[in-house]
Amino acid sequence: MSLRTVFQLSFLTLSLAQSYGTSKLQWGPCNKTEVPSDVPVECSTLLVPLDYTDHSSNETLKLDLVKVLAPVKPSKGSILFNFGGPGGTGRNVIGINPIAPELLALTGRQFDLISFDPRGTSGSNIPIQCYESQTDAWNYLFNQRFGNESDVQLARQWAWAYTLADTCLKTQNRTGSLISSAFVARDMMQIVDALGEDGMLRYWGFSYGTTLGATTAAMFPDRVERMILDGVQNPHEYYHAQADFEEWTDADKTFSSMFSGCVANRENCALAKGNNKTAAELEQAVWDLIENVKYHPIPIRTLLLDYNNVKSLIVQALYDSAGWPGLATLLNYAINGEIDALEAVVDAIVGTDITDVFAQIQRPQALSGIHCSDNMVRTPNFEDFVPAAERMSSTSRISGDVYVNLYSSCAQWKIEPKERYTGDFQVKTKHPVLFIGNSHDAFTPLVSAKNVSSTFEGSVVLEVDGYGHSSLAAPSACTIRTTSAYWADGTLPPEGKFCELDAPLYSGITWADVIEEVYGNGTTSTKRHVPHLSKIGGFLAPPLTLGK
Repeated sequence: MSLRTVFQLSFLTLSLAQSYGTSKLQWGPCNKTEVPSDVPVECSTLLVPLDYTDHSSNETLKLDLVKVLAPVKPSKGSILFNFGGPGGTGRNVIGINPIAPELLALTGRQFDLISFDPRGTSGSNIPIQCYESQTDAWNYLFNQRFGNESDVQLARQWAWAYTLADTCLKTQNRTGSLISSAFVARDMMQIVDALGEDGMLRYWGFSYGTTLGATTAAMFPDRVERMILDGVQNPHEYYHAQADFEEWTDADKTFSSMFSGCVANRENCALAKGNNKTAAELEQAVWDLIENVKYHPIPIRTLLLDYNNVKSLIVQALYDSAGWPGLATLLNYAINGEIDALEAVVDAIVGTDITDVFAQIQRPQALSGIHCSDNMVRTPNFEDFVPAAERMSSTSRISGDVYVNLYSSCAQWKIEPKERYTGDFQVKTKHPVLFIGNSHDAFTPLVSAKNVSSTFEGSVVLEVDGYGHSSLAAPSACTIRTTSAYWADGTLPPEGKFCELDAPLYSGITWADVIEEVYGNGTTSTKRHVPHLSKIGGFLAPPLTLGK
């Protein structure tokens, strides 16, 4: 029996011995600076082992928890949430509009919703922060570039990734070994025990949160009461491949949908309004723009609208089709050379200046620290990494070169985790898992949901006719009814269940409209009137950067 198995069994035995019915958690008011909220929330803390593999140590880690209260009383229990990344936070997301009303609707408004900031993230008490000087931090920020920006950029990203891996080893060696998904899975089970409910896990994970959920289910299959994995990442590649190749399978298809939807709704899409251009012609015009700004960037005051920044805007918009009308307006101004109008739109997107460079770089560092800690593949030579980069670019023209800095970092990562899940995800949970995948998801394609579901006994895949990342990007009354039934009594949809989208592209229909249809007036407090960047997921493409 392996040492890892011994740890799992001993931890499981200890957990099962926990007497349920009495909560160890003291809930109270939240720090509004750290935990913004538009719905009633409460906060608490929990001490967990810092290092689960060191049984001789008394060192602990404080987890900060936030709970969105169920509107329907009494609550039927608690559901834990992870919004992706890795590197994404939870406490600053779960209680705000529009996500909070959406999650409450999708869970039947009968459960408390709980989230926390996982190890290594900016909100945790052991964040990954490799750079100690502002000069180094600014250099790191400005050198997050895309692999196909020039014929030398791929090699430059490889070299910059080496400096990140080397710096993190020097400054975060201990912390970096304690932030694996396996440890976060154990943290979640500690939370379940401390809740004092029934000792069973109820969990909804989005994006990377699906890998965390799959890992937790594989480690603690007998303690899974309900689990939804939504916007499914392939955990086999996440742990065992040189890059997450499958993730980009539908990226170009989703990108093309931006233009077919535009043509179908010309009056609501600036790119097609007032002309007879086809979807293919509009898409080609955008590709021409991307290529042109590679060699002739557009100066917008102190910002350069170049290859990197145009692609950043596009990739960010692919997270949620609610942002497509705004992106279409910006692209239309850029293509037609309307600089004054373009400046106004860019000003609105860029917002305020960067005043804290360390805060700005925390998320990409956490992404590398956690993902690279979990991933088992190391590739010391650049020449051996090039085929992986080429495969990503051939899989997706729009997204394939965007993440080479991440995978270059993982290839050269030097910190090994104290524990890493090494199993095969052949899992039989106590109650079957519900997987959800959108028909058009640029980051986690439907095929990944089907592939992972095939190794989870009894699980079912729900397909949503959505454009964007996870079901939260696809307003659908059918999804509300399906997920609410699952949380209420474990009812799984039939095989092949397909939920129609109730918010056609460029229609302006929001989740708030759909929720009102299902639950009636007064259940939501806000609508998405303006384009936004999705909080779900977490590889969010690098932000616009000032020209240098």
